[in-house]
Amino acid sequence: MGESFSKKENRNKKAKAKENKAQRTQERKLNNNKGKGLEDMLAYVDENGNLSASPPRETKRAEIEAKDIQIGATPRPAEDPVRTGTVSFFNHSKGFGFIVDDKSGEDIFFHMNDLLEAVREKDKVTFLRDRNAKGYFAASVKKAGPKP
Repeated sequence: MGESFSKKENRNKKAKAKENKAQRTQERKLNNNKGKGLEDMLAYVDENGNLSASPPRETKRAEIEAKDIQIGATPRPAEDPVRTGTVSFFNHSKGFGFIVDDKSGEDIFFHMNDLLEAVREKDKVTFLRDRNAKGYFAASVKKAGPKP
């Protein structure tokens, strides 16, 4: 009696898998990196950050004095803390409003507790911009007087 189709198919699959495994083993033996010297495994980084197989050329390095090294953020130029703007919205009953900053054009929140004098919508005001967890807000808000 002969073999069934599925038995033949399983036998062929096993033979194919065994052949593939032998082929992978042979490839690993050919591409083996064991036994290479240290020089063959090293990679170098040039002054631009690129990897290369050859060591970088010796070049004359510029000497830097320790006093010339600055650590930290670049200092910003001092700006006037008092800003000007226009009240774009103010809700008396809820006690808050927004000022359009003349310098940046952004809307800045203010609360009536930060008012130094009463204001209305479209009033020109001066204020100090401050920051909290929710973002910028205006403090010490008062009407802008005539400029000298």
